[in-house]
Amino acid sequence: MSTSPTSENPTPAAPATPFEWIGGEARVRALVDRFYDLMDIEPCYRELRASHGSTLDDARQKLFWFLCGWLGGPQHYTERFGHPRLRMRHMPFSIGILERDQWLACMNQAMGETELDPVLRERLNTSFFQTADWMRNTP
Repeated sequence: MSTSPTSENPTPAAPATPFEWIGGEARVRALVDRFYDLMDIEPCYRELRASHGSTLDDARQKLFWFLCGWLGGPQHYTERFGHPRLRMRHMPFSIGILERDQWLACMNQAMGETELDPVLRERLNTSFFQTADWMRNTP
């Protein structure tokens, strides 16, 4: 199957998964790295950063593994840890509206700075909001 335009097929085929659309593992890694770099340096994400402890290395790796699979790519997270059970795994952390909104803003900024396709970015923002709102465990 060709993904380049031809006289029979004037438009390229859409990527099969968001993972392909984003550009594969290297682009997921760039997104995750920018997300955690921003969290670490931007004062507007102070409460979100504080909830992650002294180092971001473990969270950075786990989000990379998770997003690869969640976006339709390799199931790195599931292969290592089983089903993500996101809400259960995040219960030890206080997640309220402030933390939710900072996570979403930080991810949106990272998506913009890593130049994700605007249509994909909008779709991901919708999905990220639904998940982040479901993760809230404090008023």
